[in-house]
Amino acid sequence: MNIKNKIANTYAEAFAGIYSRIVLTADDKNILTRAAEDSTSTPSVVIGRVEGGIEKWLDETQTPDNRKGAILQFWGAIQKKKTIQDSLAKFETELSYRIRQDILVKPFTAVFNALSKPEGKIDMMVHVGHCGDGYEWIENRYGKEIIIVPLMVPDFMIERYLGYAKGIMGANFWIMCKTKKAVSQAGQKALNAIHKIKGVVTPFDVCSAGSKTESHFPLIGPTTNHPYCFSLKKKLGSKSMLPENVKYIPEIVINGVSMEAVKEAMKKGIEAVMQVDGVAGISAGNYGGKLGEYKIELAELFP
Repeated sequence: MNIKNKIANTYAEAFAGIYSRIVLTADDKNILTRAAEDSTSTPSVVIGRVEGGIEKWLDETQTPDNRKGAILQFWGAIQKKKTIQDSLAKFETELSYRIRQDILVKPFTAVFNALSKPEGKIDMMVHVGHCGDGYEWIENRYGKEIIIVPLMVPDFMIERYLGYAKGIMGANFWIMCKTKKAVSQAGQKALNAIHKIKGVVTPFDVCSAGSKTESHFPLIGPTTNHPYCFSLKKKLGSKSMLPENVKYIPEIVINGVSMEAVKEAMKKGIEAVMQVDGVAGISAGNYGGKLGEYKIELAELFP
């Protein structure tokens, strides 16, 4: 099958963001899983917060403290009409909420920097270390400068400086599905393929709510991409953009440390769903350049 025959002549629109890449570890697999999933569960850059994803699970030989772990990514938007320092300050605060409320509170967890070539570093003493109310201290452990935050279940450890860099956010593709079953099967196949690519995460996993930039309710932020909603097809008439026989359009959103990683993830994800029964084709979300500076042409992924 020629993949290009099932791909729309369009592009995915993406934009620059700030990210940190960390290693999370824990004694217990269940606590590790809960901390990783809780801290990355809410994709919320669109409402001015941070979002994240699980890049990879690690065994005891792959972590600084020889415990089970995971590589997590956390992402923040580069705010328009703001300096990079303003965006960093916002990112640092929002990142600290995820660490404090979803990781630190779980017994025997630890956080380490996983960005080998950062563009800069964030001092975690300010918003996380001081959870120790002045009783926190610094030790050299595992060859790293570690903040020890005393807790009632002792103790939380976090590497003092977490790196940050700029990457690509919001790359995406749409899976045009004829059946409900295809949504489930194609979505899982796409995620399985994408998660094999180093340096990318899927903050929404399989997303049912592709949005648009304009809205009748600006206070809400992005609202439903109504021309592509099957339940509105009759009401919209000729203004509906839904292809014939397509009832469901799940979206896969990808954030990545480089354009190369993002494009590879998109390609592998698209290839994985093409043989699923009930998948009519592939398209992507773009907004005529209103959202981001990067255009990823779907056809160019398959030269």
